[in-house]
Amino acid sequence: MHPISRTELWHAQAIVLMAIVLQLSLPSSLRLGPKFTIAILEFALLFAITFTAPRRHSTTATLNKAISTILIGLVSLANGGQLALLIKALLDNSTLPGRALLTGALAIFITNIIMFGLWYWEFDSPGLSGVKKHDSSPQFQFPNMQDEMRRINKWEPTFFDYLYISITNSTAFSPTDTMPLTHATKALMSVQALISLLTVVLVTARAVNILG
Repeated sequence: MHPISRTELWHAQAIVLMAIVLQLSLPSSLRLGPKFTIAILEFALLFAITFTAPRRHSTTATLNKAISTILIGLVSLANGGQLALLIKALLDNSTLPGRALLTGALAIFITNIIMFGLWYWEFDSPGLSGVKKHDSSPQFQFPNMQDEMRRINKWEPTFFDYLYISITNSTAFSPTDTMPLTHATKALMSVQALISLLTVVLVTARAVNILG
């Protein structure tokens, strides 16, 4: 099993806390189910990161992997469902104030970044489950991997590196300095870019409508 550093742990904790705050900020018409449903799932994810990361054992590896995949998948699907509600609200000329729609879109956009950062972290690195190490079967080609000094410094990607990939993919709609190496990561990055593009287009359309 592969532990993560305290710094990497609190980075992951802080970003999941941000996702919880964003979820609670959504207007009721853009939420799936009761107010706290998705927030509770995110709290479960935060709990899993906090308590499984420092206590990794090979006997619980499969369970940790299943828990991480299910929780990240459920929150990602919920965020996609909320995007669908946002699209419906815009197409139906919802009575929601423009500010509520725009802040809702921003919350969905940032939550999308957070969730895909967690996906990349879990796929390519010890992540939440701690099952594999990055070097065993890398999913991404980082610039640092091509550096000869890497052998001396023993560089390994951390959660922050995967969050950075997620941010740049959501804003540039394509890889920047870090390249996906497998079909799975290329598919994930494609889905994320399409969701981000759709959200940005909707926000832009709404902004033009308000200004008009």
